[in-house]
Amino acid sequence: MLSYRHAFHAGNHADVLKHLMLVQVLDYFNRKDAPYWYIDTHAGAGAYPLDSEQASKLNESQSGIARLAGADGLPDTITRYLAVAGCGERLAPVYPGSPEFAHRVLRPQDAMRLFELHPADSRVLEAHFARAGKRVQVRAEDGFAALKSLLPPPTRRAVVLIDPPYEVKSDYDVLVRTLEEALRRFASGCYLVWYPVLARSESRALPDRLRQLAGDGFSWLSARLHVTPAQEDGPGMTGSGMFVFNPPYTLRATMEACMPVLHAHLGAAGGGFELDGEQL
Repeated sequence: MLSYRHAFHAGNHADVLKHLMLVQVLDYFNRKDAPYWYIDTHAGAGAYPLDSEQASKLNESQSGIARLAGADGLPDTITRYLAVAGCGERLAPVYPGSPEFAHRVLRPQDAMRLFELHPADSRVLEAHFARAGKRVQVRAEDGFAALKSLLPPPTRRAVVLIDPPYEVKSDYDVLVRTLEEALRRFASGCYLVWYPVLARSESRALPDRLRQLAGDGFSWLSARLHVTPAQEDGPGMTGSGMFVFNPPYTLRATMEACMPVLHAHLGAAGGGFELDGEQL
């Protein structure tokens, strides 16, 4: 199945959580002069005009990033995310996708490896980075399958974002197998995994499966934002989560300050947030 198009959901609450944490991780990697790679297994189209037919259909940015743009008293971390997104006092007309967020934060010595299997989105992504030079490579391939060929990267430093659409139940099993292989090949990489909070059993079980995969050998951080009350059944997404293997040691304290603010602006009565982790 290749029906999922992120343009319908650009700038929603899940994007806010995902990209806020991504920017923080990349900023941390920038503290050292040594180059690193950013690898995105499901890169999407690169950027999303919020007045497009797709984005306007659900208008999810209005209950996401639009609630933060121009808000007072935000933590510096959220202000930084908004700045990279191009938002000051008002919402920017185009919301950057994950690879564009990374492109705005990475330095000239760093490289990007982007995968997108959807034929339309991969063409748009390639055009988006057509002038970026050789440091940005776009491939119309299955990022799950292609990831292992890049690990370990020659830099021995990398941030890997795994953000599949979870269109089919098998995505959950493929994700875990892909991570297991990636951690064997490149144990020191920083891996960020986004997932939806759904009533389906595969979604509910995923955080525990990722914690088991981390075991005693890896530091990890789990952040979950519930924007509506959890459901016992039903198809709707009530929130989203980010699970990070080998997170920067600063990330937990950063998210402890951010999660209550995100929930206050993006959540509804009966929602909430969870933050857990282990630092070795």
